[in-house]
Amino acid sequence: MGYVAIKGGGRAIKGATAVLEMLRTSEGDRGTPLSLDVIETQLRLLTSRVLSEGGLYHPPLAALAIKQMQGDTLEAAFTLRAYRSTRPRLLETPVQDTSGMRIIRRISSAFKEIPGGQILGPTFDYTLRLMRFDLVDEDPKTFRSFVRRFLKDVPEDRLPTNFPRVVDTFRAEGLLPPASPRDITPFDITREPLVFPVPRSAALSTMARAETGSLLALAYSNMRGFGDIHPTVAELRVGYLPVLLPHPATGETMEMGEVLMTECEVIAMYEEGEDGGSPVFTMGYGACFGHNEVKAISMAILDRALQKGMRDGPSNPSEDPEFVLLHIDGVDSMGFASHYKMPHYVTFQSDMDRLRSTRRKAEGTGQDKTGKGYDPGGDPA
Repeated sequence: MGYVAIKGGGRAIKGATAVLEMLRTSEGDRGTPLSLDVIETQLRLLTSRVLSEGGLYHPPLAALAIKQMQGDTLEAAFTLRAYRSTRPRLLETPVQDTSGMRIIRRISSAFKEIPGGQILGPTFDYTLRLMRFDLVDEDPKTFRSFVRRFLKDVPEDRLPTNFPRVVDTFRAEGLLPPASPRDITPFDITREPLVFPVPRSAALSTMARAETGSLLALAYSNMRGFGDIHPTVAELRVGYLPVLLPHPATGETMEMGEVLMTECEVIAMYEEGEDGGSPVFTMGYGACFGHNEVKAISMAILDRALQKGMRDGPSNPSEDPEFVLLHIDGVDSMGFASHYKMPHYVTFQSDMDRLRSTRRKAEGTGQDKTGKGYDPGGDPA
């Protein structure tokens, strides 16, 4: 869970908490509290990020964490993860098959035409990064009527909601190694410590709830030259994955709900097949809760890099499992950085004493550079 940097007098802490709440409600009687529905829908990408980094799929609770922490994604993810740790674990799902995902966006940069077609869906990829000043004083009636106008223009012959996988085309031609067997028990990072070397499932689980910026930075280092992964996105999918569980009485698999998620499969440079077989492409995989394409792509690139590092030994930081997996968790990183706000009086006093002693020895005078006598218990006399 990381560090929690709190220490101080009771009255001071209560005062600091009151100031924090005052700033959240600074408009007083004129202010309108943010509803969780507004946060979840209008700030859906922010909610997705907190869902993913918090490791708990519960959009209303993610929206509450965002509201409580005033938009700080790291604190919100910390709060969501802390809440998750208090909940009992009732059961575990079997490994889910994402081919049944209800797609809202699906693209591939490997082929112009793919089975089922490219589905652009909701994306900023084709929009100009220009400020929309019309949103400053947005008309509520126009705001509420947009959905009705949009749905009116949707064709009646709706597109299918799930599609075949692009990578299946590669596998059918023998250009990719066979898929991993689905009966492998995934590593549970919430119950087992990371003791290296770790299996690939542990790396994927750790990256799935890692901080987006950390994943992006390490993946970017690989793309920029500290590595050799320059992949092609075979398929990037955003959609709702049905969650299947066995019925407690009959054991028959049944759908219990669905989760919004982003999945990415990248194809990288080919290499010799297993046991000296024909060369095949290599592949990286990324998946996370919510709509977060940058995270899924970065995760897929790092997955491919870590596979190389686990097999041949790391030649770059992004290929070192221990370096990557121990430094990408936002909650841990934030906690360690924040713990420096805690009192360090004793250790810093010791550092000052050593520095003064070193300076006296270097000068050979028994005095510090001010020319005043040295008091080992405090400031220079």
